[in-house]
Order: sequence, then structure tokens, then C-alpha cells
Amino acid sequence: MIKDKIVEVLNNIKNHMSEKRYLHTLGVVDAAVYLADKYGENIEEAKLAALLHDYAKDFTEEELKNYIHRNGIDVDEILIVAYQLLHGRVGAHIAKNRFHINNQDILNAIDNHTTGSRNMSNLEKIIYLADFIEVGRDYPGVDDLRIVAEESLDKAVLQALNNTIKYVLSIDKLLHPNTIYARNELMMKREKGE
Repeated sequence: MIKDKIVEVLNNIKNHMSEKRYLHTLGVVDAAVYLADKYGENIEEAKLAALLHDYAKDFTEEELKNYIHRNGIDVDEILIVAYQLLHGRVGAHIAKNRFHINNQDILNAIDNHTTGSRNMSNLEKIIYLADFIEVGRDYPGVDDLRIVAEESLDKAVLQALNNTIKYVLSIDKLLHPNTIYARNELMMKREKGE
């Protein structure tokens, strides 16, 4: 069943996304499949979440906000102001309502790939990280992050969260509290030696 859903989504996104977004998405799929295999998670779930993680990324600010309003989706004020983060929430809603995906872990991975969250599952961590390290990404520190991803999923996600926090602060933008919660949980795990 999940394999059929992957084929359906793959056929849909090629026509829905820009070529650049489509190529990025395929890169995230490859990275997510690799990480899921490496860390013992369900490869098909990782593939499906990765395919849909940026489904709403090319939506305009108006389209994202209209979609949220039309569908009564609960969002906080920071997501409204930092509207670029909304594409995860909208993408998860589309995954559930258009593609009939009911696996909450997949939906959470799509929703939270922009900010991280409290109590991230390994699938959520994999999608969050795959978005940072896919082969098409080229930014200062990406090679170091890829190396850490080979050693530890939690360490790599923590490094990605730290990089995000530094970047958002450097451009003087709003930082979503879920990013801080995710970071602090991973820091506490590290402090406890878990």
C-alpha cells in the first residue's frame, strides 16, 4: 500500500513542483532513504515523507495564508509572521487530505521539517536532517554535517539546529520556539549521556 502511495505522490510532484524543487526533493529522498537504512527506520515511510516535505514550498505567502485560513489549520503567530515556515504545516495537511496519508509520524515529519519540535521521532529527525544534507546542498559547514550524520543522528540534528539558530539570528529574523525545544531536548540527552 505504501509503495502505491509513493508512486502516486512521485507522479504528482513532478508536475506540481518547479524543476529545482523537484531535484531538491529527489535529493532529500535519497538522503532520507540512506539515513533510514543506516539508523534502522522504515525506508518506505522516510521516502514518502521526503517526497512530500516541500509540497507547499513554492506556494506564495498569500497562498499559504489562504490555505491555512480556508482549512482552519491551527498555527501560532510566529508561523504567520515567518510565513516561509508554513509550508511544512500546509504540506502535512495536503498529505493527509489529498493523498490520504494517515501515518502520524509521516505527517509530523512533513510538518516539523522546517522547525524541529519537541519529542522528535527518528523519522522526524531523518527528514529534518536529510533536507540539510542532500547532495544538492552547498553551504559552509554542509560537509562537516554530512560527516556527523554518519556518526550519530542526534548529534547531526543538534548540529543542524545549532546552524539554523545561528543563521536566523545573523539575519535578525524570528526564531520559532520549536527549534529551541528540539535543540534543548537533544542537549539534555547529551548531558545525560543518552
